[in-house]
Amino acid sequence: MKQPDNQTEKLPAVVSRIQEIMEQYALNANSLAKRLGYVATSKLYGILNGSAPSFGTLTDILEEFPEVSTDWLVLGRGPMLRGTDEKPPQLLQQVRGENVVVVTVDGAGNENTVFVPIPAQAGYSVQHNEAVYYQQLDQYRLPGFEKGEYRAFEVSGDSMEPTIHHRDVVVCSRVEELRLLEPGEIYVVVTSESVMLKRIKKPVRSSDTEVTLHSDNPHRYPYTMETRDIGELWRVRGYVSSYIPSAPDVTVERLWEVIEQLGFDRSTVRRHLDEGATSDATL
Repeated sequence: MKQPDNQTEKLPAVVSRIQEIMEQYALNANSLAKRLGYVATSKLYGILNGSAPSFGTLTDILEEFPEVSTDWLVLGRGPMLRGTDEKPPQLLQQVRGENVVVVTVDGAGNENTVFVPIPAQAGYSVQHNEAVYYQQLDQYRLPGFEKGEYRAFEVSGDSMEPTIHHRDVVVCSRVEELRLLEPGEIYVVVTSESVMLKRIKKPVRSSDTEVTLHSDNPHRYPYTMETRDIGELWRVRGYVSSYIPSAPDVTVERLWEVIEQLGFDRSTVRRHLDEGATSDATL
């Protein structure tokens, strides 16, 4: 089905790619016409002789051969068949300090965001530094989180409501050392027994042996644990939620207005409320 060299050079590039499809599937003009549902072969012969194919013809080809890449057929980008240039995620083990960190990268060497759903979190607690465990988890490339090492954890429970809700997904970056955490932020705390979502309100010094974990839910008590029990710490950078809050409570807004009219600063009142609140729970 190949044209003489001097004739092939004059053909539109897309025509040459149609010829490659015919060679790939061992087709001639007649058999391709039948595959595409054409009664006559005149349209295909016209294309093979140098006429640019119509949009409808290209669509017919892509529908009949769904494994053929649209980018390749129309634009000449990438391989002919979908997925042939895709490499499975690679697992890399990196030693950071005293910890072994497992990351996954795509074919271009970019780190993926590993998603840890609720059912997998029990295993994550004890296997988060084992490469084989990550083969069971899905990896994603999330907009805004393309560069760097991230984990995505599905949230279980109400300990961080009203900020973060059950089955929300938090996207986190790794904190290498406790002393580097930002006070007041929300963190995923990984121990050998559990994966918890908590707010850490105070800085942690190298000499500290304990850290207090807070919930945003005022019905949960603070929880103090030894720093040596923390296997990994991930700072929440964003979250994905299907929860859409209702309109603001007019009564609450009115209450704040009254508080401000009495001369109290809103942020100061919030701080006192936080200090007096009690909280606790797991991710």
